[in-house]
Formats: sequence, structure tokens, C-alpha cells
Amino acid sequence: MATSRVYGKERSGRSPVRPLPGQGGPPEAGAFGPAGPGAGGPVRPRRRRRPLRIVVTVVAVLLVLLLVGAVGGYFWINSKLVSIPGVLDDYEGRPADTPGTNWLLVGSDSRKGLSAAERRKLATGRAAGQRTDTMMLLHIPEGDGRPTLVSLPRDSYVTIPGKGRNKLNAAYAFGGSRLLVQTVETVTDIRIDNYMEIGFAGFVDIVDAIGGVNICVKQNIKDPKAGINLKKGCQDMDGGTALGYVRTRATGALPDLDRTQRQRQFFGAVVKKAASPGVLLNPFTSLPLASAAADSVTVDDGTGAFDLLSLGLAMGDGPVTTAVPVGSTPTLPGVGSVVQWNREKALRLFEALEKDQAVPKDVLNN
Repeated sequence: MATSRVYGKERSGRSPVRPLPGQGGPPEAGAFGPAGPGAGGPVRPRRRRRPLRIVVTVVAVLLVLLLVGAVGGYFWINSKLVSIPGVLDDYEGRPADTPGTNWLLVGSDSRKGLSAAERRKLATGRAAGQRTDTMMLLHIPEGDGRPTLVSLPRDSYVTIPGKGRNKLNAAYAFGGSRLLVQTVETVTDIRIDNYMEIGFAGFVDIVDAIGGVNICVKQNIKDPKAGINLKKGCQDMDGGTALGYVRTRATGALPDLDRTQRQRQFFGAVVKKAASPGVLLNPFTSLPLASAAADSVTVDDGTGAFDLLSLGLAMGDGPVTTAVPVGSTPTLPGVGSVVQWNREKALRLFEALEKDQAVPKDVLNN
């Protein structure tokens, strides 16, 4: 019996030999059809993956919109920031740059932006001019360590360049933010990289923009001068109540030192909440917060929106908080009650920050 080879297989019998393609005769239907060699019968066309393409396109568009929004928001916030030129200008004998980033955070008693009704409601009084009510040095390390927030009591008795010895907050009264920065750099030997200042009105607006903060009050506090009547325990505070809480001098034998502790407590609570995903990722809170912050703070001319965001993110996990170690609190003729630092411990505190190291535990005052 004759045999023939068709497509590489042996066939017997009288079946005709199928010609190979290109050797005459039409190819068998389906032999080299859409499904490929050897497939028989009709083949269904491959489905197109349109849903996946749609998803990819939508995600790409959203990413572009987010990027454009972020860039636009950056320039929008930068355009709203008010800056003070020359705050961080160099001068003879200025400390050299050191690792990490150092902020001088200042809360002033400015009533600017408050109406007469708001001043009465917040019990801020009618004092003219502007003085520093709060001063804190924030060191953000270069590595992964925790930031350190140090209160500088406003009654600290220090040397003010060109003005002799006086209370720290007198530096602001004598020469504004620039002289205050120079005074802090002189007494700490730490170079300030960024400066931020906020008044009473801005304080209230920022707290209200994040929906208030939860603060644990250690004792009952009733102070008509600060407009508060608080009970001991943890509680939510709006901007007006929080302002009274950090301003009151109605607690403790050393009111200024007690205030610095409350100020650190409050600042940590505000920044932690502001940097939380629930606030940052929610446009109904993040946009009002960004607007309130831009309208409320005054910064040096080298500080922008990115620096403020970095500040918030660095503070998100909670900083190490302390105050300059105090040696004594005498009353001096012509100056009044002052705070004198413990020189040995204060030097160790500032040397650690200067070297971007953790502050020794025996120096911390929590």
C-alpha cells in the first residue's frame, strides 16, 4: 500500500495528498486561519481588553490632575505667604551652619486681624504694638531621629546684642524679628535656618481649620483675663479656647514656665493633627488649613510652602519636648522677675543640638 507524508505525518490508503501552501491548490479552511496551524473550523476573535485600558487611562488622568493641583497649590500658597526680608541676614560672628534644620517659632501678642468684638470674645485686651508671647527652638535632625522642641521662656535673662542684658522678649521690642533671631543665635550658638511667626488671629484660624485639637488639662483653670473656664481632663478645644489655654498665667508658682509647658503641649497636638492623613488627604480640611496657614504666619524670605510642609511632616510622629534648664528666678531692679538659665545644663542642651545629637536625658525637662 502506498504511503504519503502530509504535514509530517504518515498516511496510508488512497487519500489524495494535500498540497503544502504555495505548492498549488487552496489551503484547507482553518489550516492557517486566524487560530494558526492545525486548527480546524471557525475561530472566535480574541477579545480586546477595553476595560483595563479605561482604568489605566482614568488613573493616568487622575495622577496628572493631582500633580497639576499640587504644583498649582504650591505656587498658590507661596503667593499668599507674608515674608520679612532680612530676618536671617548674616552678621559678624554669626554661628556657622550645622547638621539638621533649626526653626525659631514665635507666637506674638499681635491683635492684627481681630475685630473689636473678637478681641472681647477672646479676651485679648487692647494692647497696641506687638510683643513675643511664645518662643520655641525646633531642631529637625538630618537623619531619622526625632525632632527636639525647646521652649525659650520669654523672661529669660540674656544678653541682647547692642542692648545689654534684659529679658529675651525685649529683643523683639527693641529690634523686631531680626534682633530676636540674632539674640537667640548668640545665646545658644545655634544658627537659625527658618523663622516663623504667628499672631492671635492666625492662631485661632489654624486651630479652627483642622477642627480643633484635643488637649489634656492637668487641673481646673478659671481665668477671666484669658477668657477660659476649663475643667481637669482631656477635651476638644476650638481656636478661642486653645488661645486662652496657652496664654493663661493663672496656674503654678512660676507662671511663665507653666505657660511654656502648655505651649509645647499645644503645638505638638496641632502639628500632629495637621500632619495626619485624615487632614492632609481630605481636601475639605487640607485646603482650608493651607489657606489659613498661609494667611496667618509670617516667615523669613527664604521659607516657602515646601519648608512648611517639611516642618509638619517632621513633627508628625511627635518631637522630644523640653525647656531650657532653669537655675533661678530672681527679681531684678528695673527689670522685674526674670528666668536665669542653668548655664552648665543649657550648654549641654545646645551643644547636643548643634552636633545633631540626642539631648542627654538628665538635661531634659518634660
